[in-house]
Amino acid sequence: MPVKNRFAELHDDITAWRRDIHAHPELMFDTHRTSALVAEKLRAFGCDEVVEGIGRTGVVGVIKGRKSGSGKVIGLRADMDALPIMEATGVDYASQTPGAMHACGHDGHTAMLLGAAQYLSETRNFDGTVVLIFQPAEEGGGGGKVMCDDGMMARWNIQEVYGMHIWPGMPLGSFAIREGGFFAATDEFTVTIEGLGGHAAKPHETIDPIVTASHVVLALQSIASRTVDPTKQVVVSVTSLRTDTDAYNVIPQRVELRGTVRTLDRDVRVQAEERFRALVSHTAAAYGARADIHFENNYPVMVNSPAQTEFAADVARDVSGDCAEAPLVMGGEDFAYMLEERPGAYILVGNGDTAMVHHPEFNFSDEAIPAGCSWWAGIAEQRMPIG
Repeated sequence: MPVKNRFAELHDDITAWRRDIHAHPELMFDTHRTSALVAEKLRAFGCDEVVEGIGRTGVVGVIKGRKSGSGKVIGLRADMDALPIMEATGVDYASQTPGAMHACGHDGHTAMLLGAAQYLSETRNFDGTVVLIFQPAEEGGGGGKVMCDDGMMARWNIQEVYGMHIWPGMPLGSFAIREGGFFAATDEFTVTIEGLGGHAAKPHETIDPIVTASHVVLALQSIASRTVDPTKQVVVSVTSLRTDTDAYNVIPQRVELRGTVRTLDRDVRVQAEERFRALVSHTAAAYGARADIHFENNYPVMVNSPAQTEFAADVARDVSGDCAEAPLVMGGEDFAYMLEERPGAYILVGNGDTAMVHHPEFNFSDEAIPAGCSWWAGIAEQRMPIG
């Protein structure tokens, strides 16, 4: 099953949808325009059911196959939200919303799944049901979890779920995937170190929270170098250090540290948090200071299921002739929540030699549309074949 001819015919339409979404980016759960556009298209295509407001602004469309004897139900998910970035692409369909842009390809994900929805509604060449999932708030809002918490999986009896992400640096329209832990857990922390402020000329009369914080930052690096098995992945990054004063001659009373811990293994995630708390509290105590720790478990590790990963790779090979092994990604992806509820797989599709995602010059390559749409269609038709 190479790229389907129908997607060549629909390419101009899908490109126009994508560019319209790109010009009108919406953040987090505020995807009201995009969600309305998606729902309108799904109804026009003739989907059997279209439900809005799942996960606040999420949209679910249902397409029944020409046969339903298999009882299989497959979920296909695309994300809709943009990023709070000022666009610098210079394209004529650039963002019309200052300070927001589609810098992660979600405009393309949504458009490709809409293209697949039109094709599947027309052909229905599968034995079972396809559930189309259009999700808000992937970029930090946990929209995938909110949709799951709304009972989406049970309501439509979704048995497997599949997702896709455009990926710069891979050949245009190519695919890559990996089994098991793929995208990292993205935990975040805020640590407030309380010392005793005073005059910078009399440090002996203070408990210097800056010195304490400096030792905390260094101690945290031992999580990767001395705590976690070196064959496994962990990143501890302190990304912000703030004090309650900016005077040259004042030792502050407190220092706030912020940052992130990234892991690709559930046990390592627990181990890293435990060690983090111990290092911070004991290091602060050693210098006579006190540490208040706020550690937030954010997106979990995204884990591709073995059988579904193999199947997704087979469909990709049918479309493009090959499917590479994807690298581990220390970025987060809230499709992880859906994969915690149901087996499934997440794949990368090549965007060519472009700026990386989350960059103000990133732009989705419309030439990737036929490959992405064909993969979506292949997931439905090959996982639920007629006859």
